[in-house]
Amino acid sequence: MLEKELISKGIPVLILLVLGLLEALGGLYLQDRRTKNDWTIELVSLLTLPTLVQPGIFLLTFWIGQNWFSQHEDYYIGISFGWQLLAFLILDDMTQYWWHRLSHVNRMMWKLHRPHHVVEEMGVLVTYRNAILYYALMPGIWLSAILVYVGMGYAYLFYLPVKLGVILLAHSETKWDRVLYKYTILKPLAWIVERTISTPSTHFAHHGLTAEDGISNPNGNFGNLLFIWDVIFGTAKITRKYPAVFGAWNKIKEPWYVQLFFPIIRSKKPESELHSMVTKNDYDPSMAYKDFER
Repeated sequence: MLEKELISKGIPVLILLVLGLLEALGGLYLQDRRTKNDWTIELVSLLTLPTLVQPGIFLLTFWIGQNWFSQHEDYYIGISFGWQLLAFLILDDMTQYWWHRLSHVNRMMWKLHRPHHVVEEMGVLVTYRNAILYYALMPGIWLSAILVYVGMGYAYLFYLPVKLGVILLAHSETKWDRVLYKYTILKPLAWIVERTISTPSTHFAHHGLTAEDGISNPNGNFGNLLFIWDVIFGTAKITRKYPAVFGAWNKIKEPWYVQLFFPIIRSKKPESELHSMVTKNDYDPSMAYKDFER
């Protein structure tokens, strides 16, 4: 079990390193748009989620289970691998779709998700840029911990690296899906892939600054592992193109600790969204990503 767990955790790390190297060779990190503050946000986020937030949720869930629900431990260990994977796809990935979607319409949730969108370029380091509380409250992580407790741990060891791999690839500046669009013979495969999982084209559209470019879909394309949730729930936009401009409407730069630890730590700037729980400068979904002055 330990060996499989190490392999499971090592695969996403390997993908991250390879994609990061390819992006570096492509010159992404030589640009001056990623500041020291951005690097700090990305590295702190990358470290805290897998070492503190997720393990903490799992340990707390197991402790509650063993003290009050011990009769359910490994209760479903005997059900088929396919049903276990389906449970994770629905209770983790689909709930994360709705969590992500909520963060674009709820003002408080947006403030926790905002670090993910204020950067003006894509890359694997953008993947986990969210406030700590955004992940600590994420239903999918809690539900995954429950599924593991009731006996679906082996399925999780397979599911998690696949999901993380797809998410990292969807944020990567390598744009791996371009090859699917380049050759006519691959276009039927492209049609299936882009409606099934998140790709750079569909996810870059989510990070685009404004839908006015005809490519971006900042209030859609919420899928993480599966893009099919967007297709089913009517938030999908597929263009096979990539936005030229990324970012969020309110470009006020905040220190890394404000962005990651809001609302515990708040901005000292009255004009900032992160100045208080609710301000006049809050994100307004009805005006999202229109042609704001840059």
